[in-house]
Amino acid sequence: MDGGSAELVPDRDRPRGRTLLIDGAPQSHVDLDDPGYLDFSYQRRLGHVADLVAPPGRPIQALHLGGGAFTLARYIAASRPRSTQQVVEVDGPLVAFVRRELPLESGWRVRVRGGDARAGLGKVPDGWADLIIADVFSGARTPAHLTSAEFLAEARRALRPGGWYAANIADGAPLAHLRAQVATARAVFAETCLTADPAVLRGRRFGNAVLLAGDGALPVAELTRRAASDPHPGRVEHGRALADFTGGARPVSDAHATASPAPPPAAFD
Repeated sequence: MDGGSAELVPDRDRPRGRTLLIDGAPQSHVDLDDPGYLDFSYQRRLGHVADLVAPPGRPIQALHLGGGAFTLARYIAASRPRSTQQVVEVDGPLVAFVRRELPLESGWRVRVRGGDARAGLGKVPDGWADLIIADVFSGARTPAHLTSAEFLAEARRALRPGGWYAANIADGAPLAHLRAQVATARAVFAETCLTADPAVLRGRRFGNAVLLAGDGALPVAELTRRAASDPHPGRVEHGRALADFTGGARPVSDAHATASPAPPPAAFD
């Protein structure tokens, strides 16, 4: 694969469940018998976002930056039939591998485009997306050009009024990258919130946080309830508490953007 060595590991508890590993790091999980099942905590939190972006069952238009095993695209296709989705994935061999080993169901309106995520975002018409999900990693790091205010402004352009941008962000102590990403989103969007394991938010371990942003009200109370009831409970930060969390971090521009930090060697043991 262009982005590393890919392999699928069977799930002992689910006959057609598979975990996609990239260079040994768990990237995503798929159950071909149950596309509504989300195993990873951060994917469950992105699933909550997809559940709440529109009334239950209503088709949406979703853009996925980063393909992986198409886990969230499968989830939306199953939970919101007739949804129209685009996936942008730079790793062509990975796309071919996933399509062969974990095929999408016929009838799902999922279009997969090859290419860079930011370039693909630039081709999306103004106001097209109800939901944009950014989950892009190269060598376990999010590329620098996908972390800036200019990139988020492009995402905002592609969202319909009231649409949401959600991103999977990986970081560990001292959380400088995560704090800067929150500050950047707050500079571009009217509303933001952050969901993660409390241990991640305290910098006690490296992990994933889901950033949600939009120009309208966000479902903070319902996200809080859902995150608290997850198998691995999460916490939602919003408003004054989220502003305090940034700790004075400044928004990131293209001129000063850097890739997200690499996970420590023991992160996936």
